[in-house]
Amino acid sequence: MDSAISDARTPLGASADNGLKIVVVGGFGVGKTTLVRSVSEIRPLNTEETMTQAGEAVDDISEVRGKTATTVAFDFGRISLDARNVLYLFGAPGQERFWFLWDRLFSGTLGAVVLVDTRRIDDSWYAIDRLEHHGTPFIVACNDFGGPRHSPESVREALDLDPGVPLVFCDARSRESSKQVLIALVEHLRTRYAGHAAPPRQEFV
Repeated sequence: MDSAISDARTPLGASADNGLKIVVVGGFGVGKTTLVRSVSEIRPLNTEETMTQAGEAVDDISEVRGKTATTVAFDFGRISLDARNVLYLFGAPGQERFWFLWDRLFSGTLGAVVLVDTRRIDDSWYAIDRLEHHGTPFIVACNDFGGPRHSPESVREALDLDPGVPLVFCDARSRESSKQVLIALVEHLRTRYAGHAAPPRQEFV
């Protein structure tokens, strides 16, 4: 179901003083822009451009025939957790030619969501590899594109996921479903940092 996104801009409360940077990564056309749009409380900033025939020679669109626009830098959105804590959401472009941006985008990131299309699960390996390289905590969210439902066990095996990495299923078009993805990430981070010093304040790119 499509989520109705309001064009109204919600002002950030004066008491909000703790910004938490979250990155949404994954392969080309897995729904990163859609997820950021559906859950953001402000009108998201996006850098989508219309796909052209020239781009077909660069990006493999064989599995995303209905896609007419593509992100060429990053998406940005925001969601308030409470009066003091705010999540800043960055959606990374999925095409291989933009992967050089990822390492910079990961700077100051508290955690990440790896969005997966189970029809093209190989496209998710690079994102997982880079997050593990940076030591960035993450969860995996399988976006629902219809078709056969894969079991959590089969997805974990295909991605060779560590048992400690949460795996959830979602519909990136749904605000409530996307919220549950972010809640799962926040809970994972809370568990990871339990008993440890609070993570340092974030410096954003």
